[in-house]
Amino acid sequence: MRINDIIGALNQWAPPSYQESYDNARLITGNPEQELRGLLVSLDCTEEVVQEAIAKGANLIVSHHPIVFKGLKTFIGKNYVERTVIKAIKNDIAIFSIHTNLDNVNTGVNRMICNRLGLINCKTLAPKTGILSKIVTFVPSKDTQKVLDALYAAGVGHIGNYDECSFQVKGTGTFRPNDQANPAIGKHNKSESVDETRIEGIFPSHLKNKVIAALNKAHPYEEVAYYLTSLENENQEVGSGMVGELASPIPTESFMRLLKEQFNLKVIRHTHFHKTEVKKIAVCGGAGSFLLGHAKGAGADVFVTADFKYHEFFDAEEKIIISDIGHYESEVFTKELICNFLKEKFANIALNLSEVDTNPIKYF
Repeated sequence: MRINDIIGALNQWAPPSYQESYDNARLITGNPEQELRGLLVSLDCTEEVVQEAIAKGANLIVSHHPIVFKGLKTFIGKNYVERTVIKAIKNDIAIFSIHTNLDNVNTGVNRMICNRLGLINCKTLAPKTGILSKIVTFVPSKDTQKVLDALYAAGVGHIGNYDECSFQVKGTGTFRPNDQANPAIGKHNKSESVDETRIEGIFPSHLKNKVIAALNKAHPYEEVAYYLTSLENENQEVGSGMVGELASPIPTESFMRLLKEQFNLKVIRHTHFHKTEVKKIAVCGGAGSFLLGHAKGAGADVFVTADFKYHEFFDAEEKIIISDIGHYESEVFTKELICNFLKEKFANIALNLSEVDTNPIKYF
């Protein structure tokens, strides 16, 4: 098995195109064609984590946080980022990051937080726009289902809890093949009319090449007519944060105890408990203050996240309880999330969960 096999599976789960513009979720060091000897999953990638990979015989580290966010101009070991990269390269260890793309998928980091809290009726808090496309094509009516099946298999027609979604309308297609054509229907230099079906379907934009290839393969015509349109629709399956509900309202202090228990917390920074009971909970792994307006707009009683600044706590305005549990604490279980995914995909790989505590924040 190659390192690229692991990367391919992770990219299918959390497409790189879903990462935020500031992010660097990708293969950062290493040769993707190298044979995989062992894999270490971590939240962060530090020198200590690289040393752990060496000790465990792993030549691939999959981390949630990228060790490199910005371009490096030198490799002289002047800071922990350069030293980590140098150590990985010297020891022929690949580093791959799956970061905000994993935050943004429906089965990613925020779903994991919701599951640990036992939330139901979960949905994306701030769905992304501009990541959907529509394809329109024209097919001889007798071949409609064959082409539809190929498009569905390539990822067209998935909308929320529904699949095989399309729109069809009957019409007449006309064409005239020239001498160089190899028509599936009709004769050279003779006008032809065919009963056709116009097919429309929505798909995630990153699947464009796969969808076009499937269309060309399944379509009977030598020249396939189609239109592609970028859509501004929200993709309800992709975006920042999640919001869900407890099975029934519970006292606010009971929820805070649940939070401390499920995330092994020593302390929670929070705003005033202006509600005696809570039910609707918004969550965002890592730094989530940018979603406070969405959490209030969703009617959440509590917003569980991290990295709120002092003055940002005032913005709760007793309309919501901000619960800052810490960046590391909100995402440390991402290691298990990634491990469980890879175990389901690959039965026979040497898979290790990092034992290094990479949290730079300590509590006295």
